[in-house]
Amino acid sequence: MAQQPQKLLRILILAPQPFYQDRGTPIAVRLLATELAKLGHQVDLLVLHEGEDVYIPGVTLFRTNGSPYLKNIRPGFSLKKILCDFRMYNVADTLLQAHPYDIIHAVEESVFIALRLSKKHKVPYIYDMDSSLPIQLMDKAPVLRIFSTPLQWFEKRAAQNSSGVVAVCQDLVDLAVGYAPQIPVVCLEDIDLQEHREGDEDLRLKYNLGSPLLLYVGNLESYQGIDLLLDSFSVIKKNQEPPHLVIIGGSEEHINHYRGIAKEAGLEPFIVFCGPRDFSLLGYYLAQADILVSPRTKGNNTPMKIYSYLGSGKAILATRLATHTQVLNDAVACLCEPTPERFADGISTLVNNQTLCEKLGENGKKLAQEKYSIDAYRKKLAHFYQNLFQ
Repeated sequence: MAQQPQKLLRILILAPQPFYQDRGTPIAVRLLATELAKLGHQVDLLVLHEGEDVYIPGVTLFRTNGSPYLKNIRPGFSLKKILCDFRMYNVADTLLQAHPYDIIHAVEESVFIALRLSKKHKVPYIYDMDSSLPIQLMDKAPVLRIFSTPLQWFEKRAAQNSSGVVAVCQDLVDLAVGYAPQIPVVCLEDIDLQEHREGDEDLRLKYNLGSPLLLYVGNLESYQGIDLLLDSFSVIKKNQEPPHLVIIGGSEEHINHYRGIAKEAGLEPFIVFCGPRDFSLLGYYLAQADILVSPRTKGNNTPMKIYSYLGSGKAILATRLATHTQVLNDAVACLCEPTPERFADGISTLVNNQTLCEKLGENGKKLAQEKYSIDAYRKKLAHFYQNLFQ
């Protein structure tokens, strides 16, 4: 039976993040918009007022209105984010009045904007589930656990009223299916985003570092487990000199905070905080490391960095939590319980076993090529949209 041609759509993507910035969700949103446009769809992308203007072929960029008190919007829940979401609602409402959209693709909490506007304008929406909003809120503010039932009800309602759910990992797929068994759900994982570009910053040379060299890439929000990482270095330091660690990413506020902790613990000679680097050079920096670390302690979505870590062919050290084990296993990574002692053991294991590092790196690269390539992403995305509108 011949495959039916794909229906071309006018799509409004709601992405309540600063855009563009070199961090997780904005990177994922850029990839989504790029690939939908490459499939031939007409894409309008509505984002927050902050961020760098970028050109994406086939995509028209719209922004919410800014103000002097809405600056430096950080990841996760905040009062600033809520105020920005109200502004996004108003702009989205205007766009839906002006244009004949076929679908709203709502990222994270913008699904609640889409839920209301979908009823008002009779336009269906897709819930792009990058994380579980109740879990995210309760991790950031544990006092909200007393409201877990109503928070989950709101998320369940958003899933049930959608035309489909795009989940970034298997744990979120299971959650969405539990909420709405009758709604189509696709697991659209992030991918290896390394570009083969050469840089001019040799980390070992610049900071006088030896081998083996550990590397962390990402923001320094509390859920990323930087406290655990530094505590594990303190455990190692009690018995021997720790290896060198380079940390790329983080705001100035977070860097100063963790640099102070490292100094107080006597770890300053072993840990370098580089600050942010150009995301397009990610592959260049990963190639300089011997071991890549992801000490995340909270959340159920897989860190975007993990897919590029795998594609780099380097050994990975990560916490043995669902955030990692949905993608990683003992054949492709050294997985440790999220305690300073066990994570320190993991560091020591990899530092003293080059053969194991090479084996894990080879297996990880093979996994990335098979399951987490741009071709795999594109096929899943096209198939999901085609099935919704066939």
